[in-house]
Amino acid sequence: MARVPVPLNALRAFEASARHLSFTRAADELCVTQAAVSHQIKALEARLGVALFRRSNRGLLLTDEGMALAPTLVESFGAIDRLFDRFDSGGVAEVLTVSAVGTFAVGALLERLPAFRAACPGIDLRLLTNNNQVDLVAEGLDCAIRFGDGAWHGEAADAICPAPLTPLCSPAVARTLRSPTDLLRRTLLRSYRAQDWPSWFAAAGLEVGALHGPLFDSSLVMVQAAMLGEGVALAPSTMFRRELEGGRIVRPFAVEVSSDGYWLTCLKSRPPGRAMTEFRRWLLNSFAQERGEQRQ
Repeated sequence: MARVPVPLNALRAFEASARHLSFTRAADELCVTQAAVSHQIKALEARLGVALFRRSNRGLLLTDEGMALAPTLVESFGAIDRLFDRFDSGGVAEVLTVSAVGTFAVGALLERLPAFRAACPGIDLRLLTNNNQVDLVAEGLDCAIRFGDGAWHGEAADAICPAPLTPLCSPAVARTLRSPTDLLRRTLLRSYRAQDWPSWFAAAGLEVGALHGPLFDSSLVMVQAAMLGEGVALAPSTMFRRELEGGRIVRPFAVEVSSDGYWLTCLKSRPPGRAMTEFRRWLLNSFAQERGEQRQ
């Protein structure tokens, strides 16, 4: 026996009512009467053979059956609405989902987004942030911007820019530092990369043993802690130009250690689409032009 189809209007009425927990507000959103929404809900309840709402002193509440149904419909109608939002002047923008290390997103990418929109108006960019731990497949990403050496299994990687590390601290802490040795008497803020501080001290001509200090999974958060006087961070100064120019943070020593850099990564097994190709070209050229180069 063929299954009786569920009326789309009834599903839409339920979805809106479930979000608002109000037939009246759902009616306002859908530009119909409250009676029409109530009628659609009753029809849906009759079709399913269950009650979807119940009334209490606090107003309208979802039943267990209603709570089971609502998330899927809210997500589905939301996806439909987002799809139609992508249509602009008779065309549809191609969605590109990019995940970026938070430090790079705030320190370099956000200020470039107006230029990106002007250069690639047909791309609907979805920007997520990560702490350098990212799974392109599981998270449904087209590409990811990471910090490292460019070697990630199964992924192609394009170098965006180098990111040498240098100590950064508050002006008050900087006034207590005369030489790199003084750092050993301060709280050293560390990343998950245990080799970073020893490498910097070696570049400064010092050999150090085990180092201790608070551990951070984001340079962005670590430098915020340094600005509050919690210690000295070791981070890429190029990502904190605004903070340095504004005097909120200080670079006490000129010594820096050439560490890894930022890379644009994508799966080798997935051919890049138009949006990915355009984003890659724009991003790499944007940084290459700062170095007086030209990338293809």
